[in-house]
Amino acid sequence: MEDDIDRVLVDEQVIHKRLDVMAKEIRQDFPGEVLVVVVLLKGAFVFAADLLRRVPRMLEIECVNVASYHGGTESSGVVSFLDHKLPEVKGRKVLLLDDILDTGRTLKAVVDRLLEEGATEVKTGVLLAKDKPHAEDVAADYVGFYIADEFVVGYGLDYQGRYRNLPYVGVLKTPVS
Repeated sequence: MEDDIDRVLVDEQVIHKRLDVMAKEIRQDFPGEVLVVVVLLKGAFVFAADLLRRVPRMLEIECVNVASYHGGTESSGVVSFLDHKLPEVKGRKVLLLDDILDTGRTLKAVVDRLLEEGATEVKTGVLLAKDKPHAEDVAADYVGFYIADEFVVGYGLDYQGRYRNLPYVGVLKTPVS
């Protein structure tokens, strides 16, 4: 599996140090509130678990399954909500966590949907944000790392369901076997 990685982009220790900083920012922005956290599956589950353990307050954690890559290395341009029912967010502040901000379509679609469902505020956090123009005018409130426009795996991010369990973010070799 690690033979498929061209290079490590962000190692595990660096990720954990950055999560400490992100958690502090979240604690400051949501003082004393019970916060609804929506985690986008499957890519954000590792990031979310490690980040949220650093946020010592009452959290309601919900998961929503969406897809935009559909097995490829580029966004298909279509965001599919694989769960038909979203968590109850009416009148609540929401923290939405995703693995990567690439085109912006997924983040925008889910933020719009949460606001339609009555969330009073939606802040977003991503482990990675690609340093490139996005198809949608969207920015994350909390960003772990800005990266170049490369296909990355590990720390929850996958290629065809593989590599999520790598403890770091790495650039995948091409072609992939």
